[in-house]
Amino acid sequence: MYKGIAASGGIGIGNVCVVTEQELTYDAVIVGDAVSEKKRLDEARSDLKKKIKEASDTVRSRIGSSESQILDGHLLMLSDPELIKPIVKKIDEGFSAEAATEAVLDGFIKMFRDMDDDLMSQRAADIKDIKTGLLKTLIGVKEVDVENVPQGTVLVVKELTLSVTSRIKRENVVGIITEEGGITSHSLILARALEIPAVLGIKGITDVAKDKDTVIVDGSKGLVHLKPDDATYYEYVDKKEEYIRKEELLATYIDKETITADGIKCRVYGNIGSPDEAVRAYEHGSEGIGLFRSEFLFMENNHMPSEEEQFVAYKEAVATMKGRPVIIRTMDIGGDKEIPYLNLKKESNPFLGFRGVRYSLGNKDSFRTQLRAIMRAGAFGKVKIMVPFVTCIDELQEVRGLVKEISKELENEKVSFEKNVEIGCMIETPSAALIADILAEEADFFSIGTNDLIQYTMSVDRGNGDVSYLYSALQPSVLRSIKNIIESGKKAGIPVAMCGEAASDSLLLPLLISFGLEEYSVNPADVLRTRAAIAGWSKKDADELAEKVLSLRSENEVREILEKAVDRS
Repeated sequence: MYKGIAASGGIGIGNVCVVTEQELTYDAVIVGDAVSEKKRLDEARSDLKKKIKEASDTVRSRIGSSESQILDGHLLMLSDPELIKPIVKKIDEGFSAEAATEAVLDGFIKMFRDMDDDLMSQRAADIKDIKTGLLKTLIGVKEVDVENVPQGTVLVVKELTLSVTSRIKRENVVGIITEEGGITSHSLILARALEIPAVLGIKGITDVAKDKDTVIVDGSKGLVHLKPDDATYYEYVDKKEEYIRKEELLATYIDKETITADGIKCRVYGNIGSPDEAVRAYEHGSEGIGLFRSEFLFMENNHMPSEEEQFVAYKEAVATMKGRPVIIRTMDIGGDKEIPYLNLKKESNPFLGFRGVRYSLGNKDSFRTQLRAIMRAGAFGKVKIMVPFVTCIDELQEVRGLVKEISKELENEKVSFEKNVEIGCMIETPSAALIADILAEEADFFSIGTNDLIQYTMSVDRGNGDVSYLYSALQPSVLRSIKNIIESGKKAGIPVAMCGEAASDSLLLPLLISFGLEEYSVNPADVLRTRAAIAGWSKKDADELAEKVLSLRSENEVREILEKAVDRS
């Protein structure tokens, strides 16, 4: 048995197909004819655009328009002068089209990977896919044929690329296993949309697994059983049937309220990164948007988005949700994100630097523009403002002061806006967690950002494989912090939400119910599963389990007791 990262739920039982990519080699020579090399680059871009357009059309017909927009984003990137100009410049310096493409795009990939941000990790993976596609086209390497694998195939790959995933036929592929890859990559988003079980991060699996080996992929627990014995095989046949039965029952929760087994009302919201994703959140039964990452507006532009551009985007999401609340996080950018037009300073430790609300308050003109756009969008539905990376009450008070000033401006201009917009903060730093009672006096709501809270509480770089074993919401220190935040919010009479990955973790849910969490903001695809899981717990049972868990001393002990409890539920 192999243990990896549980990336896409479900159980797949089938036969291995190891996908090996041809090595992309070329002669690194100095080229004298820059004109010819630039022509080759243009032709490669044109060919790759055609392939991506065909893949986008295929994804649109097989899965949906929301997922096809991921590939449409690749088309935009291939037309982005900020991406292409540096490659052309390298060619003018004597580089071949291949060498120039690799050198420039590798630079972008490294830059985005070093940012330790889910959105930026996606960007790095997307650029890597584009680089691979351009090099294959320039060198003349054909794509691996995954469209025509036999039914019952489990794909085993080094890394799941978007170009491979977009050509998968759901009726043929029952599982995916990778050696590398992140759980937020666009390729995995497609895999989840296809509802293909996937396990990531099993080192050396492409060397160990052989074509046609029988394999079981448990995408819910991150387990892979290669060449299982008969007992394991038939055990998983039964588990797969049970999983399918439970999945079919999820559809019954789409129009239901989120209620515990003993009648306590909660809410399940969706996390989105663009107005288009709001459609998916609504269709999956989200009771609102708990986290609208506004960074996409800044990352996808080569200029500072105007008030009108931002207003249109926010208004679109608000209109899509038809009166359900939309919580918009103000731009969470800083020295770790390379946005050329912002001229951000390089920092030796950007994750402890000029980021989040610190950047916003240090650049008030652009911050005011964003706040005006959000408040104007509030005239068309329920909008709330969420402030990221808060560490002290002064920051929250300063934001509130700006909102008051802007309210007067908009009134004088006779512009429609949300006059009583709620202002909340993300609790994602140990400092904010420790003074949650103080912040609760100023905030209208809390949202716990577990991704950063775990990272900072445990002093763990989640991108560092050597210490990633410490990165867990089930660490006793993290659980105590979460409990304190929720209790502080409830004591002050303000709602408390969670918008990190942990909000949909079935192991953590009973503890969150016991602690009194009211709002769970998750990936749209996880909305119904989270609602159903909450419905399976009573407050009494959750309290009994939490009492046992809080007496434990290690993450392993916590995980063991929670896995047993959840398996029984």
